[in-house]
Amino acid sequence: MALLQPPGGHSPDPGREPTAPFHSVQYALRVLEAVARRRDGVSEETLSHETGLPGGHLAHLLLMLRREAYVEQLSDGSYVVGESLVLLGSGVDRKRALREQLQRTLTDLRDTVGAAIYFSRYRDGELDITQYADSPEAPSVNEWVDFRSAVHATAIGKCLLSQLDHDGRLDHLARHRTARLTSRTITDERLLLNTLDRQPPTVPTLDLQEYAVGTVCAAVPVTAGSSVSCLALSLPVEQAHRLRRAAEELSRKAAPVMLSLSL
Repeated sequence: MALLQPPGGHSPDPGREPTAPFHSVQYALRVLEAVARRRDGVSEETLSHETGLPGGHLAHLLLMLRREAYVEQLSDGSYVVGESLVLLGSGVDRKRALREQLQRTLTDLRDTVGAAIYFSRYRDGELDITQYADSPEAPSVNEWVDFRSAVHATAIGKCLLSQLDHDGRLDHLARHRTARLTSRTITDERLLLNTLDRQPPTVPTLDLQEYAVGTVCAAVPVTAGSSVSCLALSLPVEQAHRLRRAAEELSRKAAPVMLSLSL
C-alpha cells in the first residue's frame, strides 16, 4: 500500500485557520501510515512512539479509526489495516467505496446527534448537497426553494461561502439574488459579506429560520485539500434549544468525514 499523504493543497481562503478536526485528521493519517507499514500488526505502544502522540490522544484516534473500519484490532491487541482503508486505497471503484463509507458516517451522525445530517460541496460555482441521512425521527428540510438559489439563507450555503475568498463570494452573489425567504433572511449583500468575514472557522454557522419557518440548521466546514465542503444538520424549531449542543457535536465528529476525503 502506498504511503498515505496528509491533505494536500490549502483552503480557498489562506487567511482562515484550519479547524481542530483538521489537525485530528493529520494525526489520524500519521497513525494509518504507521499501521500500513506493518502487515502483521503494530502495538499501541509502538504507534505512540512512531507518531509522537500521547497515549490518551492516540487511544481516542484509534477508537475513531476502529469505528470507521480504517483499522482492525487483533486478538493480541495489535492493529492492522481495516476493510475501509483497503477499499479506499485499492483504486478499484474507489468512488463507490468513498460514497458508501461517507453514507455510513452520516447515518451514524444522524443517530448520535439526533438530527438530519447533510454533506455538501461547492463546485462549479454552485452548492451541491451530495449525500444526506434522515429518518422519521430526524426529518430533512423541505426544499421549498432550490438550495442553489438560497445559499445566502442556509447554514450550508453560508458555511460554504465563508470558505471562499472575497472575489468568490462576490461572483456567487452576482449570479444569485439574495431574495427574502422569511422575515429573518439577510438580503443586504454588504451585511451578508460582513457576517461571512466575521464567521470564525471553528464556530458552526447557524440558520435560525432564515431559509424556512419552522426549521433551524447548523453547518461546519470540512477541510480536505482545496475542496470547499461542509457538514450540516437540521432540527425542527421546537428543538431549537438543542441546536448549539448538536452543532458542537457535529464539529467534533467531522474528523471521519475529512479523513475519508483525504485518503
